[in-house]
Amino acid sequence: MNISQVSKLTGLTAKSIRFYEDKGIIQAPLRLDNGYRDYSEAQIEQLKMVARARAVGFHLDECKALVDLASDPCRTSFTVKETTKAKLAEVDKKLAELTSIRQQLVDWINECPGDEGPDCPIINGLSGTDPKKESRCCK
Repeated sequence: MNISQVSKLTGLTAKSIRFYEDKGIIQAPLRLDNGYRDYSEAQIEQLKMVARARAVGFHLDECKALVDLASDPCRTSFTVKETTKAKLAEVDKKLAELTSIRQQLVDWINECPGDEGPDCPIINGLSGTDPKKESRCCK
């Protein structure tokens, strides 16, 4: 199957498919006499797996490891589960960081009068200035 057909099947761009091949994340396809890539069902399944793994946040090296595990008949579900648990821990950490960022933004919005005056807790918070210092207004 050629790259444009594979692109339609997987939802990946031809550029992404070539990138995953170049990085060794999927097995390189055979080349036809005309130089075109000829993807097998196994490579299409690998690409679908990579697309789904990327959609849930796995990095390229993790995708490669998962593709390798999928093709290893001696793999253990323990290894796959541990890989996924590590990804979940990473996602939980990012969520905690985003929650903290969100709360800071909410606090600044709630503290800011949003009026015509120069006093702005958002600017003070971002610049680290003392809100008690007098603001000089040029009006």
